[in-house]
Formats: sequence, C-alpha cells, structure tokens
Amino acid sequence: MRKLKKYKPTAFMAKDSYYDKDAADYAVNFIECLSHTKGKWSGKPFELIDWQEQIIRDIFGTLKPNGYRQFNTAYIEIPKKMGKSELAAAVALLLCCGDGEERAEVYGCAADRQQASIVFEVAADMVRMSPALSKRVKILSATKRIVFQPTNSFYQVLSAEAYSKHGFNIHGVVFDELHTQPNRKLFDVMTKGSGDARTQPLYFLITTAGSDTKSICYETHQKAKDLLEGRKVDPTFYPVIYGADESDDWTDPKVWKKANPSLGITVGIDKVKAACESAKQNPAEENTFRQLRLNQWVKQAVRWMPMDRWDKCAFAVNEEDLLGRVCYGGLDLSSSIDITAFVLVFPPEDEDDKYVVLPYFWLPEETLNLRVNRDHVPYDVWEKQGYLKTTEGNVVHYGFIEKFIESLGEKYNIREIAFDRWGAVQMVQNLEGMGFTVVPFGQGFKDMSPPTKELMKLTLEEKVAHGGHPVLRWMMDNIFIRTDPAGNIKPDKEKSTEKIDGAVATIMALDRAIRCGNDTSASVYDGRGLLVF
Repeated sequence: MRKLKKYKPTAFMAKDSYYDKDAADYAVNFIECLSHTKGKWSGKPFELIDWQEQIIRDIFGTLKPNGYRQFNTAYIEIPKKMGKSELAAAVALLLCCGDGEERAEVYGCAADRQQASIVFEVAADMVRMSPALSKRVKILSATKRIVFQPTNSFYQVLSAEAYSKHGFNIHGVVFDELHTQPNRKLFDVMTKGSGDARTQPLYFLITTAGSDTKSICYETHQKAKDLLEGRKVDPTFYPVIYGADESDDWTDPKVWKKANPSLGITVGIDKVKAACESAKQNPAEENTFRQLRLNQWVKQAVRWMPMDRWDKCAFAVNEEDLLGRVCYGGLDLSSSIDITAFVLVFPPEDEDDKYVVLPYFWLPEETLNLRVNRDHVPYDVWEKQGYLKTTEGNVVHYGFIEKFIESLGEKYNIREIAFDRWGAVQMVQNLEGMGFTVVPFGQGFKDMSPPTKELMKLTLEEKVAHGGHPVLRWMMDNIFIRTDPAGNIKPDKEKSTEKIDGAVATIMALDRAIRCGNDTSASVYDGRGLLVF
C-alpha cells in the first residue's frame, strides 16, 4: 500500500480523541483494493491522491475514547473533475461492505434520482471489477440498490420524494453535489436524528460551490468556513474546502493549482487553461469558470474586515492608564435572551495616540451552556477567561448592566452613550436618571456609513488599540456589509448570520469619539468630508 508521506493527524481532533493508524490503514486499504471505472483510468487500482488519503485517514482513523469515529459529518467542497464521484462511491462501498456494521443502511442522495445514480453506477462498476466484492454483493440495477450479503447491508439511491419517507436507520449517507438541492427537506430528513440508533453514522457531503446563498449547502459551507477559520468549534464536523480566495487572480495558474489538488492527475492544466481563455473572451463564462474550476461561491457576500489587519491592532490596553479619560459608549441591546454589548472608545490625546476600545458583553447565565452546544461558539471559555459576563436567570438582567455601566462612569469620563433605538427605551431612561448623556443612533446608511468607513481606515493605519479581545474579534470577523448606490456602507445584520452586536456598538461609540473628541472642537468629518472607498 502506498503511504501518504506527510500525513499528520487532523487539526480538528478533539482533546480526548486519538489517531488509530490501523483503522485508517484499513479504510485506505479497502478503497485501494477497488478500481477506477472511467476513461484512461478504467480498470486501474484506485490509488488515493494525497488529498483524498488525508480525508480518509482523518475521517476513519480519528477515534473517540470509546473506539468509535469522532466525525459523523464530513463536508468536502472541491472543484469539478477532481475525482469526487469516485471517492464518494468508494466511501459508500466502505460504509456498506467494509465497516463491520450489521444491516447497515447507506443512502445515496442528490438533487434528483438521475444525479444520485451517477455515484451509484460508479460504485456498481467498482463491485463488478472486484472479484472479492462481486462474490458477496448483489447489484439490483432496476431499483438502484447494492446488497452486501454477509451482513445484509445495502447502499440505496433515494428518489427526490424521499424527504416524505421517515423511519430510516442510517449508517451512512453520501450527498453528491449538495449545492443543487432545491430545498433543505431531504437533507434534514437524512441528517436530523435518522442515525441515532447507530454507533458511528457518517454523513459524507461532497460538492462543488454553488451560487444560492440561501441554500442548505451555503449554510453548511459557512459552518465549514467558521470551523476552518476558528470562529466555531464542533468536534463532530470535518470540514474541507479547496478553492480560490475572493481576492485571488482567477486567471493565474498558481491559483488554479491552489484550488485544484488533483490538477495534472485527474484533469490536465491545458483543460483549465482553455476554459480560462474562453471565459476571458466571453465574460458570461467567468462566473461558471470561477464556480466550477476555482470553487468560488460567485454570488456570496464577502466578509468586510481583513482580520490580519485587525489583529495587528491588538495593542495592549491597560485600563488603569485610562482612568479619568474622556470616552464614548456604544450600546447594542439586541434581545433579552441574546448578547448585550457595551463598548467604550477613548479618543487619542495626541497625534501619536490611538483610539482605545474597551468592550463588554453579557449573556444570561442559564442559557450559556445551551448556546455553546447550539451555536458551537466558545462562550463558556470566554466567560471563564473574563471576556464575557453572565447575568442571573434565563434573560439578560438589564439592571445588572445598568449598575455596571454606572460603575464604569465612576472610573472614566463617559461623555455620551450612543444607542440603537430598538428595544432600549427603559434602559435609556434609567441611564439618563444616573446622569449619563444618551443619544439615539440611527442604523441606516446616513448614520452608519461614516464611522464604518472610518473604522476601516483607522484599522488599516493601525490607529486602533483593542487588546485582541476575542469576543469583539469574533464579531468583527462576522460582519458583512451592505452598500447603497451612492457608495455608503453599513453592517448588514441579515447577511451577518452570526452576532455582530459588539462591532455595531464599536462603530456607534467611534462615531461619537470622532465627532466630539476630547473637547468640543469640530468633527473630523466636517474638516475633511466623508471618506469614499
């Protein structure tokens, strides 16, 4: 058996899990006993390409302390012609015939029966080419069913109407081209609880990028990206995305290689070059090239804040040095069961100084663990580290927050507190009763655009100091931007599916800090006008 020279256990291995080389070797051996079924590769042994072997070893070799697989969902997003169908068929046969599961139920799903049959036909041909399997497997072509007789297990293609049929006892699901699913019904039926009776079910999702950002595939894509980029944690989910970044030059052969790990093996660079040249000549083909050849979601919204530049502004913040300093607050209440954010921004005292950001966050104590499990966001870790506070009960205790803000007012010279008008009436009245100046802040383009652009400018110039606060960093990374025809921008809470309350509070506080500064001098906006990018 060929060895993967540079195999390293997955970075997504849980702390109490371990890599079982024998289990991984077994899975690799099983697949490499199969044969390719198409074109010039037909009849040749299925020798896994490095990226394929990495996936198989990670999924089948990463085990929990009880000896069962850690991952029950694998999301593989990769350009066309990389060998998706062959890999999916091999995984389906491994789950059905080689996983040691009695009466295993393995299903092949796609947008329609014809699409699902593509992987099935590859699997059936693999069986026919294998003397060992052909003796033990019955192929029922009419019903698109493969039966492994020793364990009475089967691999079955499902029709598009399968979402209406319940009662599955799933050991494995292979979802081909998830981006073509017309809705989430079939996906939910096949993945939500249908494998609860099995010890280690596997949902193997393999797809090329799509264009519908409201789809179940995009939802899963976003989760995979969040895991890959450290915004979420889910030890049961294994993410793999090969593709070009939004900022990459789509005509650059180096980008093609980066996005296509099988380039030069399953598809020649000449084919990709020809497709690129055609797209250059016909702009209508550009999106197709980027989607299918570079695995880009051609209509997806792009995260706004370049996090490498934000991280360069993680200058240390000493709260003691800020005592008595002028500052401005931004308050975003969200809802009583969600995160409440209050951010102080201290304007610079001289030209070499920076805008200092002090953020505070609250969640209801009783819902903390529930949200950790539901959202796969490490609120509990942040709470232990002191970056997130909890209030008693299952809703945010606004009285506790008001007293906390009052105590901040005793330490710092809080000139103003800007707030989103939505849902803040009572707290605003209470804060005014404490002597704070509280100003409403509109959430439209008119009010949000200038400070949002200013925050980007100050970040790029490294004139912000935020101390690397992890909750605020997570929220900054979640921001998606909406732009109007005049070029004004604002955070888009609809596209920003994760929380951005702290970022919005920062923008509001920054606006007041820029406009008012350390004295009553004119606004920087008045002096040089609005920034236009």
